[in-house]
Amino acid sequence: MKERAPTVYILASRKNGTLYTGVSSDLIKRLYEHRNGLIEGFTTDYGVNRLVWFEPHDTMETAIQREKRIKKWNRQWKIDLIEAANPDWDDLALTFGFDPLPSLRTDDADPADRPGDGFPPSRE
Repeated sequence: MKERAPTVYILASRKNGTLYTGVSSDLIKRLYEHRNGLIEGFTTDYGVNRLVWFEPHDTMETAIQREKRIKKWNRQWKIDLIEAANPDWDDLALTFGFDPLPSLRTDDADPADRPGDGFPPSRE
């Protein structure tokens, strides 16, 4: 893969965990940002930083179209897409020279699966 190429990617918090679909013209830079919590929002809030699938494109236009399509898919279709190329949900960022993230068992609690709105209980 070229160092800078339009790429659609899927991150996961863990196997069968929370998923995030994104697009970038520089996947390596974007992975660095996700893995170091430099992008505020969903991926940082839910610990979604493991690259489990990616697809390079020739143009940003086709990458954005593909990202939009995948975002509309139901969860099982996304899981099937990941598992067709990466059945063990390996962190593919390692192939780009990133250090391994702390391992998570599939039965570890995923922040997105916790009850409530993510705020501590009220003391009222």
